[in-house]
Amino acid sequence: MRCPKIQHLTSILLLAAAILPFSAVARPFVLVLSQDDLSDPAATPNYPSGSDDVTDFDDFPESESKPDSVLDPGSWSPLFESDPSFGNQNPKDEVIYYDGVRKMVEAASTGEFRIMEEAVADIEASAAAGQPQGQSVLGFLYSMGMGKEKSDAKAFLHHHFAAQGGNMQSKMALAFTYYRQEMHDKAVALYAELAEVAVNSFLISKDSPVVEPIRIHNGAEENKEALRKSRGEDDEDFQILEYQAQKGNAAAMYRIGIFYYFGLRGIRRDHSKALWWFSKAVERGEPRSMELLGEIYARGAGVERNYTKALEWLTLASRQQLYSAYNGMGYLYVKGYGVEKRNYTKAKEYFEKAADNEEAGGFYNLGVMYLKGLGVKRDLKLATKHFALAANAGQPKAFYHLAKMFHTGLGLKKNLPMATALYKLVAERGPWSSLARWALESYLKGDIGKSLLLYSRMAEIGYEVAQSNAAWILDKYGERSMCMGESGICTDAERHQRAHALWWKASEQGNEHAALLIGDAYYYGRGTERDYDRAAEAYMHAKSQSNAQAMFNLGYMHEHGQGLPFDLHLAKRYYDQALEVDPAAKLPVSLALASLWIRRNYANSFLVDIIDSLPEVHPRVEAWIENVIMEEGNATILTLFVCLLTVLYLRERQRRQAAAAEVAPRQQPFVQAAPVEH
Repeated sequence: MRCPKIQHLTSILLLAAAILPFSAVARPFVLVLSQDDLSDPAATPNYPSGSDDVTDFDDFPESESKPDSVLDPGSWSPLFESDPSFGNQNPKDEVIYYDGVRKMVEAASTGEFRIMEEAVADIEASAAAGQPQGQSVLGFLYSMGMGKEKSDAKAFLHHHFAAQGGNMQSKMALAFTYYRQEMHDKAVALYAELAEVAVNSFLISKDSPVVEPIRIHNGAEENKEALRKSRGEDDEDFQILEYQAQKGNAAAMYRIGIFYYFGLRGIRRDHSKALWWFSKAVERGEPRSMELLGEIYARGAGVERNYTKALEWLTLASRQQLYSAYNGMGYLYVKGYGVEKRNYTKAKEYFEKAADNEEAGGFYNLGVMYLKGLGVKRDLKLATKHFALAANAGQPKAFYHLAKMFHTGLGLKKNLPMATALYKLVAERGPWSSLARWALESYLKGDIGKSLLLYSRMAEIGYEVAQSNAAWILDKYGERSMCMGESGICTDAERHQRAHALWWKASEQGNEHAALLIGDAYYYGRGTERDYDRAAEAYMHAKSQSNAQAMFNLGYMHEHGQGLPFDLHLAKRYYDQALEVDPAAKLPVSLALASLWIRRNYANSFLVDIIDSLPEVHPRVEAWIENVIMEEGNATILTLFVCLLTVLYLRERQRRQAAAAEVAPRQQPFVQAAPVEH
């Protein structure tokens, strides 16, 4: 199965998906629209405008602050975060379900398979009672092969029943399955529903900071810099910032409030602490905190909802030239909250003020007004233009509306692959993304097994970063990853196969490092049967993303006729391309080009035989070093021998320096006497 390729169109509007900015090992999503993508006005359904809304488009959805367990039924948040809405009054089946999940997390953390067996029994009991959340986790166990045999068919079946019962994470899993299979008609319907849930949790005034899953590795090594910045209250930078805030620094107060409000930099989300810091900051005239207080009162986040107070704080922020606050004010006038009555004209004025100052929310809100004909003449081209400008600035709601336009054919020509891809970007910002925060916290605490479990759950529902992280943990930590298999801790074969499957999914979504590792797995037969043809296919995939190592590998395969036709000219071309992409490849490319020169000029000589024998000699030398030299006893003897040689060398050098010092005074310079005058 291959992930659907995103259609690249030409010309006018460039939308760089800033929603989920990838690292260097995963290419950013890029969408380009042209005039050809605009639908024919004559073919556009003649929807009425004004107060008769287009029912497929909710103009300005309610923005309520709800816990994950409400927005995402069956969320594991009660196990990781305090949730006042969760208590002993829950139905018996739900209690059994959470007992099962708690035991599953404990088993992953301790490596006790007996506890995993108890967890599986509880989850099966919950699923048998018709509990959708139990069905969802049972599907996850079958998908991964944890405590159950690995079966994609059974996983799909359980996720199907769970999704019908309203489980959001199972809907994500099904949507991703359809997406991989290019079944866009089914994928788009699920992602549309999930994206709507995500959008309804966004802010009214401006887009929240991107809370993206952290990539815990940077290729083969741990991503130490990103991890350092994610240690929450234990981070030295945060402690310095907190000290500055306690000393009265208003900007520091605002930043700490932001960390608590959104749960950034490894800080646990806490609306009450955020409210306290924002309130302290506004006492010192900090305008950005005024806007966030407006958001808090409008959403009822940690306080009783109060639209009048929300409007007061947003108005104060706007007077401090904080133009994004105009979006919140316009929203209140559109909905008629905290004001005498709805006033589209007033709302449009506020949105235009925000847009005139390059605020993405202003572009988005104007797009909605032109799309719906709210206080203006309905104009789909202007709506598309404003959504494009907002999306270009990374406004996720704009991506949502563009996806809906591609989905319905309203204003843009119907394009299900494009709609699916855009919906997916927005859906991945839904409340289920909290899994990433819990997984990272576990990793930073050294609880690798729990981290692997959480990343694996995210990987199943389609997050590329989680697929990459889970695979890296399996490869990096081996047995210490606490990987749970069908009947115990994973065997080497089970672990390699699971990592291979995860890398493959990540590579389908644009992770070039994953594609490279997949190629290596097939080339060397790691965790799978050796297959040069599939290795070449994976390297081609990585090469298409300008990966120098993949280009070099393709050149090598052409040079030796492995999985690709024997062709020295193509080999040279790939070697040259590798050097163009990465100048650091100069040494290996130079050696490879020297090898090509020998093949051309001494095709049947012993030199070619020596070159061809090197790949066989290298692993033997490596194995000899590992098994003989690095064996504990031999390594100790070798170390002592090297130390002895070093001591003898230093003593000999000292003896020679002393001897030279003794000879020097005896050798007085000869001075010729001046001639005596007579």
